[in-house]
Amino acid sequence: MWRSRFLRGAGCLLQGTGCIPCKPSHLPPWRYLSFYQPCLHPVLLRSFRPPTCYSIENHLRPAVVLYFFRTLRRDAKSIIDFPAQHLTVTDIKQYLRSKDIPFHDGYSCLHAPSIFMEPAPEGSGKENYALFIDKTTGQFLCKETLVEGSWEDLQDCIEVMLNESQTSISPNVLLGFPESMEEQEEREMEMKEVRRIWNSCMPFTDLVDEDVQLIKTMFQIGKLTNATLKKFGVRFFKPTKSLVFPWFSGRDSCLRGVKLLSAAMKGDGRVVYTEATIPKISNYHNLFGLPLIGQKDGEVVLTGREVDSMAVSQATGLPSLALPRGVSCLPPILLPYLEQFKKVTLWLGGDMRSWEASKIFSRKLGLKRCSLIRPGDFQPCPSEALAQGRNLARIVKASIPAAHKSIVSFKQLREDVYGELVNVEQVAGIQWSRFPELNRILKGHRKGELTVFTGPTGSGKTTFISEFALDLCIQGVNTLWGSFEINNVRLAKIMLTQFAKQRLEENLDQYDVWADKFEDLPLYFMTFHGQQNIKTVLDTMQHAVYLYDISHVVIDNLQFMMGQENLSLDKFAVQDHIIGAFRKFATNSCCHVTLIIHPRKEEDDKELQTASIFGTAKASQEADNVFILQEKKLVTCPGRRSLQVAKNRFDGDVGLFPLEFNKTSLTFSAPVKGKQKLRKVKVDKNNSTEETEETELKEKSEKALKPAKAKTAKTIKGSAALTDSTEGE
Repeated sequence: MWRSRFLRGAGCLLQGTGCIPCKPSHLPPWRYLSFYQPCLHPVLLRSFRPPTCYSIENHLRPAVVLYFFRTLRRDAKSIIDFPAQHLTVTDIKQYLRSKDIPFHDGYSCLHAPSIFMEPAPEGSGKENYALFIDKTTGQFLCKETLVEGSWEDLQDCIEVMLNESQTSISPNVLLGFPESMEEQEEREMEMKEVRRIWNSCMPFTDLVDEDVQLIKTMFQIGKLTNATLKKFGVRFFKPTKSLVFPWFSGRDSCLRGVKLLSAAMKGDGRVVYTEATIPKISNYHNLFGLPLIGQKDGEVVLTGREVDSMAVSQATGLPSLALPRGVSCLPPILLPYLEQFKKVTLWLGGDMRSWEASKIFSRKLGLKRCSLIRPGDFQPCPSEALAQGRNLARIVKASIPAAHKSIVSFKQLREDVYGELVNVEQVAGIQWSRFPELNRILKGHRKGELTVFTGPTGSGKTTFISEFALDLCIQGVNTLWGSFEINNVRLAKIMLTQFAKQRLEENLDQYDVWADKFEDLPLYFMTFHGQQNIKTVLDTMQHAVYLYDISHVVIDNLQFMMGQENLSLDKFAVQDHIIGAFRKFATNSCCHVTLIIHPRKEEDDKELQTASIFGTAKASQEADNVFILQEKKLVTCPGRRSLQVAKNRFDGDVGLFPLEFNKTSLTFSAPVKGKQKLRKVKVDKNNSTEETEETELKEKSEKALKPAKAKTAKTIKGSAALTDSTEGE
């Protein structure tokens, strides 16, 4: 536990000259990329190979050449393992009082005098409350010495200090175990590259006016003055034609990292941006603009991009900071630096995803001090607002409080309703790239919903859901997997095969390339396996949402949590309790929960219905979406599997479309050729009974004079298409 967490990672160096990186096609706009991988672990070290040249010419134009080492260290951040005893803020306060350590409450942290510094003389009135303890996790940070660690680390340090009758303890106590040779080399190589890039950069004041205007046009920052760029320390790196944002931290403002922003023009005329950080993004904790914050500043504007932060500062004069990962995550390690502000205004962007992230981040920061800027035509992101000549100070002043009352009128909801009407596609959620038929029926993946998924035993439920979740994860959805049925190694193997779309057993020479790409996904796993208690699982999920801003949780499956409950209770009552707990978690945490439930045992020749879900009707009633993986066991031809959307609370569309399983890549997709049997669902309004009729899609005839119109799965509009009349809202 004494190992330092400072500056771990980064093995690969950004090389090449005259290169303009272009954004990989499979990532969303402003996706935060890192070309740096974890370093080698001495225990897991395999046969070492010279650095391999990796060209990403398929995604970058022109190509940027990267050098990296094979990644063999286990990344603890990808595994979510909740402590056996849940820590509360009351526990932290009681412990500090028992050790006579003064503290006072903050917004998200407890403030205490740092035990890693000599205390101020008595009566001086200069007690330095530089130690910040997270109220949720117990993690601590000393802002003066930059010492950080877990709650257990802090307890150990306090016990050592008191046992030795000392008033402070050396910060080096947490550096007890020396770094391995590989770690030292990696860290030195990383910092050497940071200094090389920074020293090779040119301030804008050293560039000719023509180059400055060209650069500003390329990055759409024409309204930012040279004085603002100089104030924030922004430079230009000619070899890759990139803006360079520095990371200064500590009392001496030492350089700890850089972020490179590059722009490239696509063939269709679109400008695409790519970001690369040193160190890797998981270790890049730069609140851009922090050195400019004064000790007495009580208000700050948080933005999602560095250019937005500079725009706010220039136009309003207010302190402004940019989050290192934009709207994807607010690392708790940054919260101590935001404790001094009595008012925090979140202006993360101009789309619905930024708006949702603002509401989630405000919970971490404290609702009472947070204000939100609602995206709209007249309130775009700060850099666009500055370019359009809008009054940014007026926009900030018009921000709305994040806290709300339990009872509201339509006046408070009016703008929310208008926002959903204007941004129909964004409100529908994130689209799947591998399942277009699912987009047509379900419209998208939305936060705060509960999806129930069922299917016959052995039909491929876990395999389908793994690809279903992987598709979203590739698009930046922070995903947490709770697999109680199969272990994490096997699940990761399935997902990696689906990610690469090939059997890596037959292409071991490509394993490192695909593993490095897969490792950069925001994907985490619980360490549970087998039967688990529902409270422990929910605590772990809440822990992951706080630490990593998880927005999609997959639970496979519900039956594995029922064995740990009170055996004296009815099993159906236990299941209803668990489903209700997941429903509450999804709503309160604004997190989508996908819950796999085994069905009742049915005859092989019968299709599953909503009523086939094991247990009472509560599962289908509480769920926003119900998926059924249908399988014709007596049929061996392609297309014997299909996915039925039996419930869709968002807009009522339901339907069924065929799936074809590719055994080589372990993926599902809609069949392209051959006959497809699709189902059109009809409901008799008089007796509420379900009637079905099968239609066949015939292959195109080469002799046909006119092209036949392609038929697709039909859907029924409205809530009347629900297959189970007993699952009323």
